[in-house]
Amino acid sequence: MTVKSDRLITLFGGGGFVGRYVAQALFKAGARVRIAERDPRSAFYLKPLTGLGMIQFLRADIRHPNDVASAVKDSDSVINLVGILSGDFDSIHVEGARNVASASSAAGVRSLVHVSAIGADPESESRYGRSKGEGEEAVRSVFPEATIIRPSIVFGMEDNFVNRFAGMARMLPALPVLRGGWKLQPVHAADLGRAIAMAALEPQAHQGRTYELGGPQVISMAEVNRWICQATGRSKPVVEIPDRIGALLARTTGWLPGSPISWDQWLMLQSDNVVAGGGTGFEPFGFRPAPLAAVAEGWLSSYRRHGRFARVHSPY
Repeated sequence: MTVKSDRLITLFGGGGFVGRYVAQALFKAGARVRIAERDPRSAFYLKPLTGLGMIQFLRADIRHPNDVASAVKDSDSVINLVGILSGDFDSIHVEGARNVASASSAAGVRSLVHVSAIGADPESESRYGRSKGEGEEAVRSVFPEATIIRPSIVFGMEDNFVNRFAGMARMLPALPVLRGGWKLQPVHAADLGRAIAMAALEPQAHQGRTYELGGPQVISMAEVNRWICQATGRSKPVVEIPDRIGALLARTTGWLPGSPISWDQWLMLQSDNVVAGGGTGFEPFGFRPAPLAAVAEGWLSSYRRHGRFARVHSPY
């Protein structure tokens, strides 16, 4: 996938976890990238990843229409990655998404990619899921040709998912797991980033479509944690917390800073996070996503007692 060197892509949220992988895929394709962030300094680490003149930074808050209009000016394509897990969901997921779509339409942008999430539904009991669903509707209402991408749980070297549980396995005598039977389809951030970049750079193939993207393996939360223990050489029992206790924990302590789970997150865990209809959703992009085990072991060695030279003991 290569593009003309004068193609300009504005990337909202480019300094975040997924953003770095999207940016790298765009650089590889030969695109110029404008990183739009509330604090552009958080994305300066991207500078060494591309050549001179291929990246620019702009301060922008998607909640402010004037900021967004300035950010998308002269852009060929726009990608919106901005999302939050707590706080004012509507201002970011709905109003912010609408601002990006409206400004992109007014500027005559060729393609818009809006990144949502599996579970997005205007009728969801969860505020997160509901705001994501309403955000998709807001985008479609002003930019009908937008490509919407809904990933499952995203993993990668910098994630707060695999690393979180690996850290717990290192510190705790046993690994407690909420909703152990909850199924997910973890997708590697590099694969997700590549698909997002392709959707922006090849609008003729992807515009107007909605993709749910997941990895090649559907796995339960308990199985993920058992695999993490095995991969890090930690012979720790995985203890599945009964739902009645998990619900009580989320309801009574979820509002506290540092709580393991909020009530809204608990509601999201009532539905599996997998690609609808089976498959991975990557078929239209022409490549296969990497499984968790093929990628994660490379960095999980840092959680072993003796690093990458440690002997790994299977718990099975």
